Amino acid sequence: MSGVPADGPRVVHAHGDRITISDATTGVELLSYVYRPEAAWEAPKPYLHPLRTLAGDVVTDYRPNDHRWHKGLQMTASHLSGQNLWGGNTYVHGQGYRELPERVGSMAHVAFDEVASGGGRAVIAERLTWHPYDGELWADEKRRIEVHDIDPETGSWALTWTTAVTNRRTEPLRFGSPTTAGREMAGYTGLFWRGPRAFRGGRIIGPEAEGPALMGRQAPWIAYSGEHDGADGHATLVFAHAPENDHAGAGGGHPAHWFVRNEPFAAVAPSLAFFDELELAPGDTLTRRYRVVVADGAWGPAEAVKYLEEHPW
Repeated sequence: MSGVPADGPRVVHAHGDRITISDATTGVELLSYVYRPEAAWEAPKPYLHPLRTLAGDVVTDYRPNDHRWHKGLQMTASHLSGQNLWGGNTYVHGQGYRELPERVGSMAHVAFDEVASGGGRAVIAERLTWHPYDGELWADEKRRIEVHDIDPETGSWALTWTTAVTNRRTEPLRFGSPTTAGREMAGYTGLFWRGPRAFRGGRIIGPEAEGPALMGRQAPWIAYSGEHDGADGHATLVFAHAPENDHAGAGGGHPAHWFVRNEPFAAVAPSLAFFDELELAPGDTLTRRYRVVVADGAWGPAEAVKYLEEHPW
């Protein structure tokens, strides 16, 4: 399927491989959603790469030599009831990271319910299944990715990523991280962005603080600004929780904390289970919604706040 609607981005579907979404005005390819299976050791799962700014500059990395399983922007589960749906070595307390292929699982594409463009936005709605190494069905996922608010004046566009994971086991699914397994300040899991190598040492911005000290902190949003290789200028990505995520746990939900670093690489994740495991009962559904704003230029806190205020949920 492909098309260039008058009122939305251009969508092209290479069946069995990927969906690309481009700005209909400039022709810039904003993202590719790749869903073909890849190497088992890397915990196969769909991912977004490359992500580009409206100027056409890439703001994701793919299979870097330090972590081959880091692929753009993807939903992950680093520790899930003893399995690793993250990829690569598995952290074991007291032993460090170990090569344990029998713990590496996958997230498999099942079908698309919608691939469309109109009304100024594009939509990818997908069904997936989550599996441990032996292939048993552990969870169903309904995923929705929307591209919207393409704005040449501000040099920005946004995507909203919604995930709803339903436990299909007869026992709870336990979402964890290396930190819940015993490694300090390594709470990565959930939606995870790996920035390009040039973004190393970039500026990390939060509502009330800046820098690597934001690791493990709570905030409704985090922004990351980096300078390109090969092209003059900077880009900024703003990652934001939807209000219903209850990121602070004020409404009784499981609290979220940011995994964010700019050394030795650029990465941001609104971790599902940084310090404490999240338990999902049989038949229950875990739903989260996030926004990622991709902007040309080096935004500071004022620009991030202004954008979020002008584009409410």
